[in-house]
Amino acid sequence: MSGMWTVKVLGLGVVALSLGVELLVRLLRRLRPLKTLNEVLFFPSEVACVEHVFTSLPRSCLCPLRHGAETSLSRLLRHILSASSSLDLCVFAFSNVNLSRAVLALHARGVTVRVLTDKDYVAITGSQIGVLRNDGICVRCDANSVYMHHKFALVDGRLLVTGSLNWTRTAVQSNTENVVVTEEPDLVRPFVQEFNRLWESNDPARCCRPASDQKSDARSYTTD
Repeated sequence: MSGMWTVKVLGLGVVALSLGVELLVRLLRRLRPLKTLNEVLFFPSEVACVEHVFTSLPRSCLCPLRHGAETSLSRLLRHILSASSSLDLCVFAFSNVNLSRAVLALHARGVTVRVLTDKDYVAITGSQIGVLRNDGICVRCDANSVYMHHKFALVDGRLLVTGSLNWTRTAVQSNTENVVVTEEPDLVRPFVQEFNRLWESNDPARCCRPASDQKSDARSYTTD
């Protein structure tokens, strides 16, 4: 009888041990940090059709360009199109039609889009800023510096896209450029703060108010 009892106890011990190991493994998996996205893209990008980035419909594009290729431009477009809630775009010059198409697609899906650009380059030949504005996207121009020379985008406030690349056809297809894509919080956070600072400081309602009212606000802010 005692031998049977010993066998049962040992059996229960083995079961408890195996369950404990399984729970420990699951806990370690949860505690292990998820892999952070970090990617570097170099330009000029190979000239190829990017229709497959915008649609999954089984239709063939009749353009003469190479189809289905993963290029620096297609990778950049995918990162931009991954936005589900917001896209904050801070860019010096914006004339690339495919990047404009991506921004318009996000706006059509209900994603909140904010665009900050340079006051002088807003109307360069081929600029897409007017197209974005006509579609109802909120655009502000930086009036507080010689050039608003930033080139970065924030996807859902979690993904940073930044580098030397202006969002122009020449930059994408002809220039030697770089783009860094990262989810590193310590890198993303300062860009979020910088965008919000520039966005607030270039609020048209604030910029058009008399200087005396703005000084009054500054005094109130300092006092509080």
